[in-house]
Amino acid sequence: MTTSARWQQVPTLAGTHVRLQPLAAAHASALASAVQDGALWQSFYSSVPDPAGVQAYVATALAEQAAGRALPFVVCDAGGSIVGSTRYYDLAPGVPRLSIGYTWYAQRVQRTGLNTEAKLLLLEHAFGTLGCIAVELRTSWFNHASRAAIARLGAKQDGVLRNHMRHRDGSVRDSVVFSILDHEWPALRAHLRERLDRHAPAETAS
Repeated sequence: MTTSARWQQVPTLAGTHVRLQPLAAAHASALASAVQDGALWQSFYSSVPDPAGVQAYVATALAEQAAGRALPFVVCDAGGSIVGSTRYYDLAPGVPRLSIGYTWYAQRVQRTGLNTEAKLLLLEHAFGTLGCIAVELRTSWFNHASRAAIARLGAKQDGVLRNHMRHRDGSVRDSVVFSILDHEWPALRAHLRERLDRHAPAETAS
């Protein structure tokens, strides 16, 4: 596969706790069920779709993929059940760099080995296969849980983009920007693997 093709096709990434596979329109029903486990969409700063909006959310993600701007995934747990979604976006193969975001999970798999391994797989592909020199992660200033989770991964905060965009409810959003650089990746990978070792292999299966 050529380098260009790698930036156009969504890979399947599999580990012990999680399997990431290309998002498809057929996944909308299962994602609507997953998003109802918890209430992430009720936060004004969240980009998580409500159950009724999942089909449009999936269609938008696939349109972004078709335009060459994103590579969206559906997230499955160790038992094969769909539990959420994530994606690469702001693809810049000429640099090369990208962003990881639009990540959400059903409540039952939050704060488990699933997210740690998902990020490990995504970062491994970004740095190891796509040859990225930087990977960025952004979140709303008000999303303290997301900011803490990104920091726990080992990403460094670059700064805050003031009045950067709007939240779903129309309010102005300040975006907190984190990044991981290629020379930082080996140490961060070891950190993530150590964190992953603390989780029992079967904990996300159900």
